[in-house]
Order: sequence, then C-alpha cells, then structure tokens
Amino acid sequence: MASAFLKFVFLLVFVLFTSFVGFGKSDDSNNEQTECLNVPASEFAGSVMSTIAIVRQVISLVSRFSGAFGGDFRQSNAVSDCLDLMDLSIDELTLTMSASKNPNAKDNGTGNVGSDMKTWLSGALTNQDTCSLGFEGTNGIVKSLVVGSLDQVTSLIYDMLSAVKTAPAPPPKAASSPGGSNKGVGSRKLIPNTDKYPDWVKTHDQNLLQVANGPMADVVVAADGTGNFTSIKDAIEAAPEYSTKRYIIYVKKGVYKDYVEIGKKKWNIMMIGDGVDVTVISGNRNFIDGWTTYRTASFAVKGQGFIARDITFENTAGPEKHQAVAFRSDSDLSVLYRCAFRGYQDTLYAHSQRQFYRECVITGTVDFIFGDGAVVFQNCNIQARKGLPDQKNTITAQGRKEPVQNTGFSIQFCNISVANDVLNTTQTYLGRPWKLYSRTVIMQSYISGSVRPEGWLEWNADNFALDTLFYGEYMNYGPGSGLGARVKWPGYRVLNSSAQASNFTVSQFIVGNTWLPSTGVKYTAGLGAV
Repeated sequence: MASAFLKFVFLLVFVLFTSFVGFGKSDDSNNEQTECLNVPASEFAGSVMSTIAIVRQVISLVSRFSGAFGGDFRQSNAVSDCLDLMDLSIDELTLTMSASKNPNAKDNGTGNVGSDMKTWLSGALTNQDTCSLGFEGTNGIVKSLVVGSLDQVTSLIYDMLSAVKTAPAPPPKAASSPGGSNKGVGSRKLIPNTDKYPDWVKTHDQNLLQVANGPMADVVVAADGTGNFTSIKDAIEAAPEYSTKRYIIYVKKGVYKDYVEIGKKKWNIMMIGDGVDVTVISGNRNFIDGWTTYRTASFAVKGQGFIARDITFENTAGPEKHQAVAFRSDSDLSVLYRCAFRGYQDTLYAHSQRQFYRECVITGTVDFIFGDGAVVFQNCNIQARKGLPDQKNTITAQGRKEPVQNTGFSIQFCNISVANDVLNTTQTYLGRPWKLYSRTVIMQSYISGSVRPEGWLEWNADNFALDTLFYGEYMNYGPGSGLGARVKWPGYRVLNSSAQASNFTVSQFIVGNTWLPSTGVKYTAGLGAV
C-alpha cells in the first residue's frame, strides 16, 4: 500500500505542476467575446477543455484507491462519492464548453446561456466540495491527497464562473389565470397549458404529459406483482438513456425499499405515485452507521428533467443517527409536485442545479432542507419535528460557497410551522449558514409563532459567514414573521421593494418561464398572489 501512496503523490505533483491552465493562455488573440462571457469564447472553451483533462487525471488517481479500504467503510464510500461526483463534473463542464461554442443551441439548456453555464459550473464547483466533505471522520494520507488534488480544479472552475455573465431572465408572460400561475394541474390529472410551451418543446412531449383517468405510463411498478416490475430500480434500469421524450413510470401504492439512484444518463424520467403516504420510497442509511451524507439518500437523481408527483420519500433512521437523507437531487430542470419528504437531520438534499418544489410536505429537525442548488419552493408545508433532547431545529442550511455561484433557496407562499409533538422548549430557526455565502430568501410565506423571534441561527455559535451570507425576508405574515427582534447580522436584510424580491422569483431565479411550462405543473412566475 505504501508504494501505491508514493505513486499517487508523484502523479499528483505531476498533474498539478504540468497541467495548470488559466485565462489568457489562448493563442487566438482575435477572438470576440460572446454576450455571456467576459473573455474570448475560444479562450474560455480552451480553459474548460483543459480543466476536463485535469479532472480526468484526478479520477484516474483516485480510482487507484477504489476497493482498497475493505475495513474502512466510510473511507471506501468517500472514494466512491468522489469518483461519481467528478464524473458528474465532467458532464457539467462538457455542457458548459458546448454552450460557449454554440450559444444559440438549445439542446440541453433553457436558451438562457448565461444562466445555463452558471448553473452547470456552480454544480461542478459544489461537487468538488462534497467530495472533500465525504472524508470527514476519516484519517490518513488519502484524505489529504484527494482534497489537495481538488483545490486546483476548484480554483479553475471559480475562474470560469467569474468569466460568465448572467443575462437577465425575460419578464413573466401574461398569466392565463390570476397571480401569474400556470394552472395546468388538476387534482388528479396533468393538462398542460399548451399555449405557454416554448417553441422547442415537441408536441409529442406535451401529449405524454396529459394524464387523465390514471397515468398514461410507459411502465408500471407494483409491489404486489400486478405491474411490469416490482422494483423501482428495475424500472429505472429499463428506461432509455439520454431520452428527449418523457418516460413515465407509474408506481402503485406500497412501501418500496430499493435505494434508487437515477443516473446521469437517464433523462426526462417522470415518476407518478398514488399519493403522499400511499406510494412511499423508504430507507434508513445514515452517517452514524458509516455512510457519507451524500450516500445516505433513500432516493437520488442526477439525470436532467426529472419529475415526480404524489410520492413520499423518507428516511426512517431517526434523530440519533444524525445525517440521514431522504431525497437527493442533482437533476437540472427538475420538478417535485405534491410529494412528501420525511426525515430528521438532512431530510432533503438539494445538492445542485435548478429545482422546483410545488405543494410538497417537508419535515425534519436539523438543516432538513440543505444543499447548493438553485431552488424555489412554492406552496409547500415545511414543518420542523421533534428531535433529540435540547436539540435546536434549523429548517435550512444553504451551501453556496462562492459569491459567483447562482445558487440559493427561495421559499415563497409556504407554510412554516412545527409538528404538534414539538415541545415549547425546542428552539426552531429559519436557517443557519452552512457555507460562507449561504443564501436563503423567505417571502410571502406564513411563519408560525414557534419560530424564534431572532429568526436565524449562527453556525456552531460563532461569527462564521455573518458578514457574507444573504438571508432575506419579504412580506411574510403570521405570529413568527415579526422583524423587530430579528438578527442584526450584516448579511441579513429585509427586502423592502418588489424589485429586490423579484430576483428570487421563479421567472428570475431559476429562469422558470423557459422550462416549467413544458412540465405541465402550475407555478407562479412572479410575486403575484396564488
């Protein structure tokens, strides 16, 4: 094993000192800048290509340790996480490079090239950080070498993020109903408002989303054997790769303990259940038992364009097991509609990319909505529950690490409260800063009196991120919404104008008008009442 470490060190030094790239290295001095870049396009693409090459070399080095820690479960999981995350980074970097070369193409994005590239690069930056975090609780040279190898990649991705200009999203279109909402979803059927589809959404895809008298599914999963599959995992494996059409999986009532992960090649999968707490995907993996936080998820998805409705995702490990994720998503342009996410610490891991949650139920204790995606929650019931004795409840822990990332949480038209069994002595807060530039905005939401008057909590009772975070509130109501006793941190602010708050709406924050209409799920584009 010692010889393997020495080879790793030698190759790592070789990679870092011979493969360094940066802006300003291009031989083509006549390149013109595109509208979304601060540097010449070919220079930018060259930097992305060089970074991909370095990530591939790091993958090659880290893979030498795959399977080498049979006696160290957590370290083996951390290595596996890193390999998966860096592989995902290659995809995100490749999409970025393609968009920079062909800014008018709309094959894999929204048409807003600046937003697309910011999103993909933000995800790639987050991946390196998550890889490093997976080694928490481990010791030895492998942790130091892997983390050290990722510093170079992180620096390069940061430079590329800084070079991307985000074009403003188009203003909300005239609404088909009051409040700027797309009212395409009834109580039991999806009927898209087709006049709001972008030009690039094919008619066939629209028709697939029309669900009446039960789902028009490609396959059926049934625990009782009455479908095509008894396992959700088997149904996912049967789905086509890189599909440009919706692939609908109807999951009948039952409790499924599959530990499902939808891989990055499985695009546009739509899962429909029989209802919250009727169709349940359940697991109990947790940090105490040796899993990394990333790997504890009962259900995880990477493939873009994922949609789920009428399903519960849960982790039953309990508060004493600490980090235990029910649902994790790296799926860009994904929608969760009328779903429930039940757990304790770290219930919902919105890890990266653009995500939209509508009319969902989210329960937990510590940091139970966390991650570094660009995410909007609308009309959701967010409820803190009973945890460990003397434990404080924190609803959000957003993980934006750098100010150039376009990530954050926007919570709009939601109901924030606590479960009936939560004792009056339990302190509940809206969130705390997991990373230096943590960003969360709560607006037009009901906040119950169970939320502490100061609203927000420090990370581990110190001054970390209090100057750099962005926590905002706008036009909330309810007994816990009073602003008089809120924290006085430099990073906390009361949003006093609709212009400020509009930056965190569906149309602006996740450029939702360019992609949400194709899902058939209703949403409110701006600040209008529902």
